[in-house]
Amino acid sequence: MIHVTHDGPVACIALHRPEARNALPIAGWEALAEVTAQVAQARAVVLHSTSPGVFSAGADIAELATLQTDPALRRRFREAMRGAIEAIAALPMPLIAAVDGGCFGAGVALALAADLRIAGDDAVFAVTPARLGIGYPAQDVARLVRQVGRGRAAAMLFSAARADADTAARYGLAELRATSALDAARELAGTIAGNAPGAVRLLKRTLAGGAGLDRQFDEAFGGAEFAEGLAAFQQKRRAVFP
Repeated sequence: MIHVTHDGPVACIALHRPEARNALPIAGWEALAEVTAQVAQARAVVLHSTSPGVFSAGADIAELATLQTDPALRRRFREAMRGAIEAIAALPMPLIAAVDGGCFGAGVALALAADLRIAGDDAVFAVTPARLGIGYPAQDVARLVRQVGRGRAAAMLFSAARADADTAARYGLAELRATSALDAARELAGTIAGNAPGAVRLLKRTLAGGAGLDRQFDEAFGGAEFAEGLAAFQQKRRAVFP
């Protein structure tokens, strides 16, 4: 259901449940949270699908149906989904979501937890809870608002309308467009992985905000990565970061 592979310093987390269009049941969300530990040493991560024509259909509708009559399961579902999405968001290295094919419902929330989103030619996005008669978690609504603005977020949520790849790029839902999102994501991840890993992680923390960033900025000048980067610049060669 969730596969992890490594190509040198780049790790890939793949959604693989083609029989359900990569819709994740509770066990799938729990597995996704667990596999984040397997990419802890990577310098960049790509989140993608191995199922043709779809990134993720979101939560498993067959399992959602059981929530009608099982109130206790509702909390487990919410916590499992939240745990996976926040585990993806909390990864210390850059994570790129390669969206090829359909990305619906909770699949959009998962893509929003990435640092960057690339939309392939056949990418389609839709936030669909209004069609099902349910809400959307507050954390995911907040991410959608930050990504596309309140008005467009409202339009997407209220209408549940589909946005193709070009529309998603115009909205800012996807930062990059490519013929193949996966190919572009792997190339970008390789570029990121060639930079100083400590500096890249510091930059990700700085983007997120928080305490201690001024101190960490100052300390970087005394580190081995800056020494190598400066020497490479002075010697007109490519820096090599261990």
